[in-house]
Amino acid sequence: MDKLAGMAMFVRVVDEGSFAAAAALSGVSPTMVAKHIRTIEQRLDARLLHRTTRRQHLTEVGRLYYERCKQVLSEVALAEGSAAELRASPRGVVRLVAPVSFGSHSVVPALTDYQARYPDVSVELTLDNRKPDLINGGHELGIHIGAIDAVELVARPLRPYRRILAAAPAYLSRHGRPAHPDQLPAHSCLGLSYWSRHDRWHLQGPNGEIREVLFKGRFIANQGNALRIAALHGAGIVLQPESVLAEDIAAGRLVQVLPDWEFRTTPMYLIYAQDSRPTAKLRSIIDFLLERFGPAN
Repeated sequence: MDKLAGMAMFVRVVDEGSFAAAAALSGVSPTMVAKHIRTIEQRLDARLLHRTTRRQHLTEVGRLYYERCKQVLSEVALAEGSAAELRASPRGVVRLVAPVSFGSHSVVPALTDYQARYPDVSVELTLDNRKPDLINGGHELGIHIGAIDAVELVARPLRPYRRILAAAPAYLSRHGRPAHPDQLPAHSCLGLSYWSRHDRWHLQGPNGEIREVLFKGRFIANQGNALRIAALHGAGIVLQPESVLAEDIAAGRLVQVLPDWEFRTTPMYLIYAQDSRPTAKLRSIIDFLLERFGPAN
């Protein structure tokens, strides 16, 4: 006989208090109920119930088996419900937090494509460079740049976050193009003030070679896009995310400098709370963001 059906019948017998009540609830005969219980006892080689003409009591084995059966049946119901939820059409509001630069230049265009695919989902995006606090921040998922050790979260790897060097053609025509990171201190380098040391870059080159570059920049800002605009106007060499500079480089407004060198690559993750039953909307946007920004893409 089917094990799950037998477990369900045993739990029903215990909950209803008798074979007859369980039979009436299940729409079968008391003989069939007894057959289920007898099959389980034979399989386990143990008695589950002490039965008298008036009452029945769980044995020690029966009590343990009853608790385990309830857990198993609950997990089965959860799996069935999750499958149904995943088949449902995604709808509702998704709350996402992402870093400012990557969020505005990469996530926003991706989200417009996502909503074209799932028109019944609304998105609330928060741009914030602080480490996402999903538990207290009211967000369902976030994008985090850097190492992460939060055991209560699921962290799915995305493409590593790359930062590259670039400058305007006009700047390079006036000051020359550096051929090695050691020449950068002679140039005007644009610093990001919220970095703890905005006067130095750690660059990684061929074969994993690392160079620490110290410079005295004449222009510092607390926002990456301000540095990008300054670079476009010929203020100097900027170090910014590849996603932020890619369009300007493709259009010729900026030129990549030292293409074999970049700021040390940083891991990036899509993070969300552990949930044994994700909603259709959450599952859909997780899959979409992994498809768009996953490490193989």
